[in-house]
Amino acid sequence: MASTPPVAGAAGSTMSAQSRVVTSGSGRRWLAVLRLATGFIFLWAFLDKTFGLHYSTGAPVEGGTPSVAWIDGGTPSQGFMKFAAVGPFKDFFASIAGTFTDWLFMAALLGIGIGLMAGVALRITAVAGTILMLCMWAAEWPPLEGSSNPIVDYHIIYALVMIVCAVLYAGDTWGLGRWWGSLVGRQHWLR
Repeated sequence: MASTPPVAGAAGSTMSAQSRVVTSGSGRRWLAVLRLATGFIFLWAFLDKTFGLHYSTGAPVEGGTPSVAWIDGGTPSQGFMKFAAVGPFKDFFASIAGTFTDWLFMAALLGIGIGLMAGVALRITAVAGTILMLCMWAAEWPPLEGSSNPIVDYHIIYALVMIVCAVLYAGDTWGLGRWWGSLVGRQHWLR
């Protein structure tokens, strides 16, 4: 993934790297929508798990289960790693589950969400997001009978979306990608 810095166009204006890779303005805007929507998925997961917004965290029941929000002492990664993991990697994930994995998981959700929403550091975001998604995919593999697809599920699709956003400079449209690219200069891996 060689980064292409902005160059002067025919009229002397500076073209973004994305405008040279994705020649359709409509295509660039749809990539930006895809990037923002995917970023919101990660950012929302972070917010819901942190503050217990009662979507994937569920609502506490009066006199029953307490809040599972991270700020209330919940463990955002441990329940999944200890009890939802299945298959040949179940014991591995259960053995590494702990406070460290909670912090690492939540930092990944926040960093990936902010990176995608802002359109910055998309290469790092794609690598971190792909690793996170592959780990989550492996923890649930093989899928239970009745699952929709044993190989390609939403974890793989999210990873592919992040890779496409990084490769096609999706942060240049409706994001801070051009600014970020000028800031990091020749450090292409930070782009």
